[in-house]
Amino acid sequence: MRNTLSLCLITSLSIITAAGCSAKISGMVKLVDMNNQPVTREKPKDIVINMINTTAALENASHAVKTDEIGQFISEKDKLVPGTYKIEVSRIGYQTATQTVEIGRFSSRQVEIHLKKIPEGKSRSIKGANSDEDKIINPGEVNIQAPMM
Repeated sequence: MRNTLSLCLITSLSIITAAGCSAKISGMVKLVDMNNQPVTREKPKDIVINMINTTAALENASHAVKTDEIGQFISEKDKLVPGTYKIEVSRIGYQTATQTVEIGRFSSRQVEIHLKKIPEGKSRSIKGANSDEDKIINPGEVNIQAPMM
């Protein structure tokens, strides 16, 4: 009887402990230039992190979170199911970055993602038209007729 009670107590504690440790993905997004040097004039706040489960049913296939002031993020509790996740991060002016991670039922993974700044193009000026007539390339002849009945 005592062994059965101990076994039940250990099993109950294991279930309670496991329930508090759901699968999660967390990490940091860093903004870098093309030479992998930190971009200091921009903050990595509110960057969307898409976590796409490539092995789950459609209703469990994706989850998204945003970064905080310093670029940290963590998936919401009980939102991820075990599987292989493609983590996709993008921001205007930066190259999209992706990573693939695998998580189990009670595992957590930490990732570090570097978003590389896209170099700004060199500007070039193009001479515009001098008059409105110059703006019309070739309007052609327009012949509108009423429909026949």
